[in-house]
Amino acid sequence: MDSSKIFIVGAKGQLGLALQAQYPDAKNADIDELDITDQNSVENFDWSGLEIILNAAAYTNVDGAETPEGRVAAWRVNADAVANLGAVAAQKDMTLVHISTDYVFDGTQSPHPENEPFSPLSVYGASKAAGDIAVSLLPKFYILRTSWVIGEGKNFVRTMLELGKKGINPTVVADQIGRLTFTSELVNAIDHLLTTTYNLPPTGALAPYGTYNVSNDGDSVSWAEITRAIFKQAGYGLTVTDTTTDEYYAGKPGIAPRPLQSTLDLSKLQGTGFASRDWRDDLSDYIKKELSL
Repeated sequence: MDSSKIFIVGAKGQLGLALQAQYPDAKNADIDELDITDQNSVENFDWSGLEIILNAAAYTNVDGAETPEGRVAAWRVNADAVANLGAVAAQKDMTLVHISTDYVFDGTQSPHPENEPFSPLSVYGASKAAGDIAVSLLPKFYILRTSWVIGEGKNFVRTMLELGKKGINPTVVADQIGRLTFTSELVNAIDHLLTTTYNLPPTGALAPYGTYNVSNDGDSVSWAEITRAIFKQAGYGLTVTDTTTDEYYAGKPGIAPRPLQSTLDLSKLQGTGFASRDWRDDLSDYIKKELSL
């Protein structure tokens, strides 16, 4: 695929950096060139020669979104900006690839299928659901719904490795269940949907437009169990104490509710021929890289 026809939104985030590595000739712009929350900025941007928008931008401060200022920011980035990108994508006949989240669900069902009705618990989840709705109205789109993303930048694995280096025995939530999603897995899934053809009617067509769940495969576990796997892989002989979400956040104001079940049903994506990688394998590779730095 000619990556010069791709535009990456949110190119400096965890996923954006991975997408830049995958598509070295892709274009992107800083906020002074393109403010996606400003309709005029999006409409007046030079989209010539571009065929695909990869939207990796999002307001992801789940607790921050519960504040008055954060609520506005979350909706501007996760809903208004997405609608702006969708409008120009439809006008210019471009494909919009948009990243969603399991937070659009209340976490009472497991695993989550793509067609599960929206039931967000938080402002963040509601704003992301609104963005999904805007994208789903387009003629050419892929929504990739994901969970527990790990890549470059601040993330759970790096935080636990830092605690391990300091010899800290952490207390970690054990009632939130899901699977990690490494940015490498997300990038592979995006590239698969955009480039792989299938023996499906019409023969040689790309995967049908629509929503696809994307995470690493493997067993569904808690954050506490993931921490134990991190410490074992890194060689830290530390103890991880289980706690509940309610206990962990007790007495802390302004905390957004979290879905307890985050496992995504991967059968639709795998039905297109995509081979999902086990999160434990990617975790092992990730930790080896981190410890070698």
